Amino acid sequence: MSEGRQAGRLPTVVLLAGGFGTRLQSVLPDTPKPMAPVAGRPFVEWIVRFFARHGAREFVLSTGHLAEQVERHFAAKPVPGVNVACRPETSPLGTAGGFLNCARGPGPWIVANGDSLVFADPAPLVRRLEGGAADAAILGLRVADASRYGTLEADAGGRLTAFREKRAGAGTINSGVYAFAATALRDLPAKRPLSFEFDVFPALAERGRVAVESASAPFLDIGIPSSLAEADRFILQHSSEFLP
Repeated sequence: MSEGRQAGRLPTVVLLAGGFGTRLQSVLPDTPKPMAPVAGRPFVEWIVRFFARHGAREFVLSTGHLAEQVERHFAAKPVPGVNVACRPETSPLGTAGGFLNCARGPGPWIVANGDSLVFADPAPLVRRLEGGAADAAILGLRVADASRYGTLEADAGGRLTAFREKRAGAGTINSGVYAFAATALRDLPAKRPLSFEFDVFPALAERGRVAVESASAPFLDIGIPSSLAEADRFILQHSSEFLP
């Protein structure tokens, strides 16, 4: 671990580890998607170890389907040097609702999906919030083929202007990694389920309060069987990215 990463401290990381993982039920019938075994550990543990390497010490996991498996794992096999808490959903809350169920204290927070991993330094994302410059920031990932994902559009100042539907060709996709200041929580709708993509970011973007931090970095989303099959190789190939 580099000296800069040892010295740095990231805010609390909220991992969205709920959902039913319907597209993976054929290969993981009794296992929640974030707990998919990859290179000897559950996939979500690799995410914890990645953020821990960059200075995160506090994690809260928003759990849903088969939540007890996630909690049992981290209770029995804690990751050295970090605290992991689980907060299960008692009813479907949506991505933003799951985050709100976990958000405690004054903020800021990093939010990441529990079924994807991008090897981009999260510190610049958090810095986009400094001095009240933005209420939220999205890590945008530049890819050669955006056909599996929606794309982000930003203005010349790096402010989110629109989410676009899936389309072929190069683009900047939503990596599923965000940073939120406490100010972002003030005017969120009370409805549940609550979605980041459809409810939260469009409202904040209308006020010019969402920054896009773009990066080029290795990325894996295990949401379909073919990408899950690549996960072992992906993790082992990038083993230096993780807290040992």
